[in-house]
Amino acid sequence: MGEPVNLLDFEDYAKQLLPRMVFDYFACGAGAGVTVQANRSDFDHLRLRPRALVGVGERDHSVTIFGERIPSPIAVAPMAFQRMAHLDGELATVRAMGEAGGLFVASTMATYSMEEIAAAATGPKWFQLYVFKDRELTKSLVERAAAAGYTAIEVTGDVPVMGLREADMRNGFFVPPEFSIRNVEAAGYGNLPPGDGEIGPALYTRCRFDADLNWKDIEWLCSLTKLPVLVKGILRGDDALKALEHGCRGVVVSNHGGRQLDTAISSIVALPEVVDAVAGRGEVILDGGIRRGTDIIKALALGARMVQVGRPVIWGLAHHGQAGALRVLTLLRQEFDNAMALCGCRNTAAITGDLIAR
Repeated sequence: MGEPVNLLDFEDYAKQLLPRMVFDYFACGAGAGVTVQANRSDFDHLRLRPRALVGVGERDHSVTIFGERIPSPIAVAPMAFQRMAHLDGELATVRAMGEAGGLFVASTMATYSMEEIAAAATGPKWFQLYVFKDRELTKSLVERAAAAGYTAIEVTGDVPVMGLREADMRNGFFVPPEFSIRNVEAAGYGNLPPGDGEIGPALYTRCRFDADLNWKDIEWLCSLTKLPVLVKGILRGDDALKALEHGCRGVVVSNHGGRQLDTAISSIVALPEVVDAVAGRGEVILDGGIRRGTDIIKALALGARMVQVGRPVIWGLAHHGQAGALRVLTLLRQEFDNAMALCGCRNTAAITGDLIAR
């Protein structure tokens, strides 16, 4: 195979390079994978209406979120266990994002600690939070994120239980003990159990995460910090409104990459309803299905401020560590720049709804 020329090529390489159990963990979704496929196909069904003769000799990719200028609307989504793809894991990814110019979102379930990741970062960074039954542990994670220089908290709200991930069940998926969850190691929660008739991540989720998490808990989280808080996993306008009402300053439109409820609607289909409900009173981020620069144009045209990219970064890590992740992010940004020019957009503010064919 020749060198990858787009993000989809990297997946083919990763399938050859990674053990099947590891590749399937990252690649597959819940159930039959209907939502995983919809996250992609629903982007492809949207058509663009480019503007002509605008004058796009200089283009500005930057966006401003919560008063912070970010060089591009591309963020690395929070993803667990990145050291399973490459031993440098999250450190390689955050360094690559710093070079590429964009936002890195660190996962609670990272295989390096949030402090180690922050020390390696050269660009903006947010922290993704799972809410544990142990509220003191949860509070300490928020406080540590602020102390380490993270500038926002993404609370995951769509994992009361783990989705039924059939590939992991077939493979008997487990996380090798050397890849511990460094952020919660001191609390004794660093390793996933191997499982006994139930895969380790599902058992960990059931034992450690709070299935009773509700909007009052989100309000409590917002009260813990001066950092802006967003809820990740929103697919409905009414839930977006509740997030704002309970103190959040934004939402992440996401179906967890199709890994939770199969046949849930795609993120891009859910986006317009959420944008309408928020009505400019908070930030809206889209997560799920981004593989092309034109996907970013479509998401921003429908009202997202930024997009989060997940699996392709993992495939880049598997391909060549930090250099592979950087290549993925660079290719995506180059595609986005090309699409901006061809759509007649000098900056991200010019990426508006009239670009989408109705």
